[in-house]
Amino acid sequence: MNEIVRIENLTKNYVSQSETLNVLKGVNLVVQKGERVCVIGESGNGKSTLLNVLGGIDEASGGLVKAGDYELTKMTEDQLTEYRSTFVGLIFQFHYLLKDFTALENIFLPAYMAGVSKASAMDKAKKLLADVGLSERAGHLPSQLSGGERQRIAVARALVNDPQLILADEPTGNLDPANAAMIGDLLFDMTRRYNKSLLLVTHDMNLARKGDRLLEMKDGVLNQK
Repeated sequence: MNEIVRIENLTKNYVSQSETLNVLKGVNLVVQKGERVCVIGESGNGKSTLLNVLGGIDEASGGLVKAGDYELTKMTEDQLTEYRSTFVGLIFQFHYLLKDFTALENIFLPAYMAGVSKASAMDKAKKLLADVGLSERAGHLPSQLSGGERQRIAVARALVNDPQLILADEPTGNLDPANAAMIGDLLFDMTRRYNKSLLLVTHDMNLARKGDRLLEMKDGVLNQK
């Protein structure tokens, strides 16, 4: 396997007038292509910050952050925008679906906005909607869907631009146990089916154990669990 993520001595500090908060304190991580890595840890230890830096949402304070051929610490905002729309797929605890668009349109739009033709983007969206078992809900707005259904749409949306790397931040954290188990199974099934690499952070040990490797974030440092 070839590596898809290499992080070396990553630091992230948040500076305010009164203090400097050191959230990441020299994180090192290598993820191989096709590998599914899970990170556990208490809130406030830096898990989400790690994903935000790797997702190109937040800026590193120091160290190397490389995903595929992208070296995030040296990229312009335009390059980061391209990276976010093509290389990574993001799934959050809250689905962030567009409330005025249907389930199908929520999956379709990221592809269409990335320059895929309308017909091709719609074909992709319909296939992914079927893959997550919600074809019959295509015309429903997010407000007409259950929490589990909304998160299934979010999983499909994250895959529509055929990213190489899926980043999932507490994807089951807002769900009841039954829906959490279902979304966990779906996420691992879809990343396996489409041969995607996955970095997932969670409090849920049942979900974390589904990965190929389990790490723990503690006090801003990542360790083998």
